Amino acid sequence: METQSVPVDFLPIIIQVIVALGFVVVTLIATHFLGPRRKTKDKLETFEAGIKTIGNARQPFSIKYFLVAILFVLFDIEVIFMYPWAVNFRELGMTGMVEMFIFMGTLLLGFIYVIKKKALDWN
Repeated sequence: METQSVPVDFLPIIIQVIVALGFVVVTLIATHFLGPRRKTKDKLETFEAGIKTIGNARQPFSIKYFLVAILFVLFDIEVIFMYPWAVNFRELGMTGMVEMFIFMGTLLLGFIYVIKKKALDWN
């Protein structure tokens, strides 16, 4: 016997969304009206970790930074998939073990491919 949801069941969620959005709007409006309005040359200058700005920020730089970041995210997410397997190791039995070896083998092949393509070499 399945029960169907009625709109009243969603009332607490709707109230929470309204309160959260109201808080954001009130905070933004309050900071706009209550904040100081003194604009000096020093305040309008860009600030990056205490280092003075030199040159244009739009100059190109190596794609290796993006590549390393993407590879990190890729392998990090794959490691996250190993946690549920480790928690349910006994219940999954031999089938789960074989599937995890296939998954880890695929990871290893991907890592070998990255190494062969010299994607992590910084020279």
